[in-house]
Amino acid sequence: QVQLVESGGGLVQAGGSLRLSCAASGRTFSSYALGWFRQAPGKEREFVAAISWNGRTYYADSVKGRFTISRDNAKNTMYLQMNSLNPDDTAVYYCAADSLRFGRTPLVAIEYNDWGQGTQVTVSS
Repeated sequence: QVQLVESGGGLVQAGGSLRLSCAASGRTFSSYALGWFRQAPGKEREFVAAISWNGRTYYADSVKGRFTISRDNAKNTMYLQMNSLNPDDTAVYYCAADSLRFGRTPLVAIEYNDWGQGTQVTVSS
């Protein structure tokens, strides 16, 4: 099992930037895929971005070109650089790990087995 802790959320004006971090402990960090999801009030949790064990990245269409996911295996940390933020990006952002399987990079929440507690991102207009 993997323990995940997000940080970096906050309040930002539209057009601004934030960088989220997800620190992991437990299983060997470099061996599993990681993802970012978000959930806005009254909405279902949705996929934002994912990164494979070897660095291949995937993005939701809504964030492509604005967000960048990355991982630093030496620091056991994943990042989400968010640029050109708009009010529709307001949500609680969660990091997730697919720590029980090797070689896959899930794009749906149900396939991730470990989750952080979430960090709030609020974008004002």
